[in-house]
Amino acid sequence: MFSRNTAHRIGWTLIGSAILAFGLYNIHSFSGVTEGGILGATLLLQHWFAISPAASSLVLNALCYLLGWKILGHSFLLYSAVAGVSFSAFYGVIEQFPPLWPQIGEHPLLAAVLGAVFVGVGAGLGVRCGGASGGDDALAMSIDHITHCGVEKVYLLSDLCVLALSVSYIPLPKLAYSLLTVILSGQLIGWIQRAKLSFLPAPL
Repeated sequence: MFSRNTAHRIGWTLIGSAILAFGLYNIHSFSGVTEGGILGATLLLQHWFAISPAASSLVLNALCYLLGWKILGHSFLLYSAVAGVSFSAFYGVIEQFPPLWPQIGEHPLLAAVLGAVFVGVGAGLGVRCGGASGGDDALAMSIDHITHCGVEKVYLLSDLCVLALSVSYIPLPKLAYSLLTVILSGQLIGWIQRAKLSFLPAPL
């Protein structure tokens, strides 16, 4: 039987996963704005070494979750399972419908800002509740737990590394919008994790 606090965390994790899935499908998948972190790394490996993202994402995410479990404990696995499974479920439902803004790619600046808001709020709720919907979140939470430097700084560093390597095959103007979206989303995640908002669960 879940405690009231656990149920509260699971509820907000579900809301975060729904927001994240909505934004990734309706904005990121049609905007052409690339990602840093694990997703960006898998695209980089695919381009230069012909390694399928299906394989590389599985390995990279598994390593990040393993690190999170070792550092953050069993509760991390519970909330991450809720976040990951519900994200996939929500995305599967949302993609059955036509995109709300199919021409969003024609407005890259708007796409970068809106995409950052959805990713920042969606992932931020999951991180605050103690779970990770992806390997990026697990890695950031683990490093922040050890260093106390702030998850937004970890996100920024990992994203900058991947985007810097992506210069080798992605035009600089496109990467500029990607840089904007990862900076904004990382800052939002960090703010949501630490904000004194009484209606949200206390950060773990």
